[in-house]
This record gives sequence, structure tokens and C-alpha cells, in this order.
Amino acid sequence: MWFTFSFTVCVANFFCSISFVNACHTTGTNIPVIAKYFSTKGRYEEVNPYLIEDILAVNKSLLQPPSPECRGIHLTAIVRHGTRYPTSKNVKKMRQLHNLIVREVSDPEVQREIKQWKMWYTDEMDGRLVQKGVDDHRHLAVRLSKLFPSLITEKKLRDGNIKFMTSSKHRCVNSTMAFKGGLTQLWNIKDQNVDHEVNDALMRFFDHCTKFVETVENNPPALAELDKFKLGAEMTRVQEKIADRLTVPYSRITADMAEAAFYLCAYEFAIKTENSPWCQLFDEVDAQVLEYANDLKQFWKRGYGHDINSKTSCILFHDVFSRLERAAGESRSGEKVTEAVTIQVGHAETLLPLLTLLGFFKDSEALTSTNYATQSQRSFRTSQMLPYTANLLLVLYDCGDQGLRLQPFLNERPLAFPGLGANEGYAPLYKDVREHYKYLLDGCDFETECQLFPPH
Repeated sequence: MWFTFSFTVCVANFFCSISFVNACHTTGTNIPVIAKYFSTKGRYEEVNPYLIEDILAVNKSLLQPPSPECRGIHLTAIVRHGTRYPTSKNVKKMRQLHNLIVREVSDPEVQREIKQWKMWYTDEMDGRLVQKGVDDHRHLAVRLSKLFPSLITEKKLRDGNIKFMTSSKHRCVNSTMAFKGGLTQLWNIKDQNVDHEVNDALMRFFDHCTKFVETVENNPPALAELDKFKLGAEMTRVQEKIADRLTVPYSRITADMAEAAFYLCAYEFAIKTENSPWCQLFDEVDAQVLEYANDLKQFWKRGYGHDINSKTSCILFHDVFSRLERAAGESRSGEKVTEAVTIQVGHAETLLPLLTLLGFFKDSEALTSTNYATQSQRSFRTSQMLPYTANLLLVLYDCGDQGLRLQPFLNERPLAFPGLGANEGYAPLYKDVREHYKYLLDGCDFETECQLFPPH
């Protein structure tokens, strides 16, 4: 399914009147101390703090080509949607907590700080993109055009060499429109429409994998480690501290309520840049525990916890590598690369299985309910991996006599392919990357992996 996007419609519906030069930014004084622990509810700026002062800043020193002889010939970007409202499920939890406080908290200090806060989230918001999410994507578009000026160009956009694909979810479609609008506004393109494809088979593959849906998504025991952690000493202590601060009995604050208060702090900051009274319910130790709880959830539901989690992304893996191979073939034969850039907008649930399949952020020990204390230095940390607008970039370079090379980036920072060079920023030969993942290229069949009872 293809959709056409008009720049004028984008301006009317999504763009605030501020110019790129005067783009809104946040001063450091209003940032909650616990903001860096917000997991998948965190801002992109906490991952790249230099953006707080200048949202269009780029760190070109981190994104140099492998050598001066190298030129970029293809870029694939798999991007999470921008900042959004909470889902209706989380709104219900927030409302339950707010009602408890209004009804039962009598301490005047708490009453002034929290009771005066108005519950403004509604079920109808249900994960929709907010204005900050629109800005997230239009700013990312401009930054990527600065980082890869030979690939993301006005001519390539006009000639149809930059392709856009999105999940059907409104927050992803609107993020895609914002990204395109960022480029058309940058180049003042008003005489041409830019298409995008809606493709849930690739961007919401997890919905179509029967084995995953049955054995993980709809199977509570699959998240047993998270459930045990919620009943453990660390989470219990967080709940007790919240109850003490609210002056209510310990029994009134459940793990879900602690999470709801944490999310209220995160959403108020991400959406409105407010260090709200909810943030005062937590210290840094509490935030680290709640971050770990969310990491446990993501680990067992989308990451290394179950083999099928990563295998759900086989279809996207093959799509990405077939595109890379097509660009490589065109370059080898001296032809123009027809698809110079592909922007694919999806979800955290799109990115994490693919990152897992590729072997990124794998710790020596699995995350469990009992090893919180030893996982403080873990690689698998969703606050750094999967903020709003998280992006995995794969850049293919033609380096002349040095061959074709492939460099991965996450959130505008270079990564090292696991097992293919220890240095971040090292771009291995493209043929070595294909050889490294040969077992996936030759296998990893989505239809086979996702059968509940595959044939023997």
C-alpha cells in the first residue's frame, strides 16, 4: 500500500512555526536526575546529550568513512517512531494511582506537590504521536542529511532514490511524514509529493509470527523472570519508599503502581519537558531498579530470553541484506545505485529483535530475577538502545581497492559487528559481514521459524 504526502498538509498538521535555526531545546536545569533510566520511555537527547543545546548538532568525528577513499553508496535506516502519548493500558494504571493519591493521601506536603497535578491523559490518546515526536523525526532527518550529505540529497529525493516504509500504526505513519517533511522543508520542496509504503509484514513482523504470539506474547510464563523480580527484595523496597513518601500503607502501592508513577515522570518529561512532582517519588537507586525491571521485560519478550524473539525478525533481516546486495551489485558493475537510502519506521519491537538477531548487546549472562546486583555494567540497557526515535543505520561504502565495507550505527554512534572487529567505528569488508551471517542468510526463514509445530 502506498501513500502520497503533501508538504503543505504536513505543515498544517504537524509542524510548529519555529524555524530550524530556533528549534526548541531543553536546558539542562530542568532534567530529572533519573531521566537516563527511563528505558523505552526515554528521550533521544539523554542518549546524545549534546543535542540538548543544539538539536541539529552532529558529531562528524564519530561518523567518518572507513578511509578517505571510501564513498557511501547506500544507507538503510530502521527507525523507531518519535515521542508518543502513553497507551490506553498505561493510562488506566496511571489513573488508578492518581485516584489513590487523591483519595487517601493526607500529608499536606504531598497534597501540594502531587494532588494539585491534573490527570490529563485519556484513553483516546492511546500511543499517538505528540508534537515532540514530530520534531524528533524532522530533526533526525536534517541531522542525517548533514552526516551523509552525498546520500541524503535533494536530487536523490526528487529522483525517487530515497524510499520510505512504515508500520501502519498512526504514530509510525506520522513519524514518517515528519521525517519526509524535515527534508522537504530543509530544501524548500513545495512542487513535489513524496511517497511512502505501509508494510506491516516487515515493520510489525511480530504480529504475524504464530510461534512468537503463542509461546511468548500470549504466554505469561515466558516472562516468569520479570514476575519474580517484581516480587523480589529490590522492587519491594522501591514500593515501600514510595509508600513512605506518600504516607500510605505499604500494601497500597503495588509494583504496577510504582511503574505507573515512574512512567508519569517519564511521560511528563518526554512530552512536556517538565520535571513533574512524580519524579520526586524516586531516587536514583529506585530508578535503576525500575529500569532493570523494564530491561527484564524486553530481554525475555523481545531479546535474548527466547530464541523465537530474534527469529521473528528474519523477514526484515533478509529484506535489509537483499537491498544491500542489490546496491553492492550495482556498484560493482559500475551502475548507479537505484535505492541510495531506505528509511523504515517501526517500533522498539521492530528494532530489538533485529539487534538481537545480529548479536548486538549480548552479555555473558542472561538477565534474571536474581542477578540484578551483578548486572550494573550490562550491555543490554534499553535506556541507551531504544529511546524514542532510536535508529539502526547500516551504511555501505565503496572503498575502491579496499572493497565494499559495511558500517553499523546505533543512535548516530558507530557499532562494531560482534565477532568482526573489536573497535567501534571499524567497518569490515561487506563480504566478511555476509560470511559472518551466512547461517542466517542461508536459513532464518520466517515462515519455518514461526510455525508453532514445524515439520521434522
